[in-house]
Amino acid sequence: MKDLHFPIFKSKSRPGSPRFDLSDARERQKYFQFKAGEEIGKLKKYLKDNTFIALLIGKKSSGKGTYTKLFGEAVGPERIAHVSVGDVVRSLDKDVRDPKRRKKLEEFLKTNYRGWLPIDQIITAQLKRSTKTLMPTEFVLALLKREIAKQGRKAIFLDGFPRDMDQVSYSLFFRDLIDFRDDPDLFVLFDVPLSVIDERIKHRVICPQCQTPRNLKLLATKKAGFDPETGKFFLYCDNPKCKDIRMVRKEGDELGIGPIKKRLDLDDKLIRQAFSLYGVPKVLLRNAVPVEKAKEAIDDYELTPAYFYQVDQKDKKVKIKEKPWVIPDDEGVSSHSLLAPAVTLSMIVQIAEALDL
Repeated sequence: MKDLHFPIFKSKSRPGSPRFDLSDARERQKYFQFKAGEEIGKLKKYLKDNTFIALLIGKKSSGKGTYTKLFGEAVGPERIAHVSVGDVVRSLDKDVRDPKRRKKLEEFLKTNYRGWLPIDQIITAQLKRSTKTLMPTEFVLALLKREIAKQGRKAIFLDGFPRDMDQVSYSLFFRDLIDFRDDPDLFVLFDVPLSVIDERIKHRVICPQCQTPRNLKLLATKKAGFDPETGKFFLYCDNPKCKDIRMVRKEGDELGIGPIKKRLDLDDKLIRQAFSLYGVPKVLLRNAVPVEKAKEAIDDYELTPAYFYQVDQKDKKVKIKEKPWVIPDDEGVSSHSLLAPAVTLSMIVQIAEALDL
């Protein structure tokens, strides 16, 4: 990000160290243990009796959910919960339309919601899909309190709050609002170049059956095909249950970051606001490393490759190949993007440091 300094997390191994296939779950476990085994051990011990809340602040499509999932994969998913504000708000629709669920919701809100708008007015707006009455922050906080209570005593990675500039101050007192009074809270800030987000959106595909996401350019499956009618390559889903179902693009993805530029600009402001706050530990996760510094800081298998495809002229099968992926960061510096496990490695080490383990 321009004007903000997110340090490069150096994970370079000594010569002769093992290499790991970061697309394989078992290999990732070995990778995390090899590079952050001590920190993982401390975090596992801490999470047996303690929790924390991490407020994830990053641009849309920066990978917040992916990094949280991999963090849980490394330290134990049974002690980690990813709570998405967007999912919580969307699930409200089912609550207000089912009489029994609506009654339970109203009972909860009567003792947990304090705000300027009446509860019935907010619920009526939800039923009418009204955009004139925005869902107030106080109401969102009450919904989050209910969702987090369902998770039990787990470390919470909260995705989507703060969502606007006026919510940053709420986040400072959020642990009190959700009764995590004795546990630490911290900001996890993500620095992902716009060029990376643009490519992630433009080339992403999804399995229409199991909903598994992939990326034609940045996260290929093991098998690809070629459509002679369109002249384009495509991926087959890796899920054995899907039996080689063709993955498809979402409508509008070809536009990249264009339709969400305003949202990305606001996200940038939120990151800057959180970055400047004192008194809250900050975990700074950097996705891109300048090409000239990558060799001394990062192992090559931790870098995101770019995939391309060729039709073999003999058997007519599609061959998947890869090459180094170089993109300009937000300052125009030629950079490599890191694979998600490499960013998660930085998250593991920094959270252990923030918790003073």
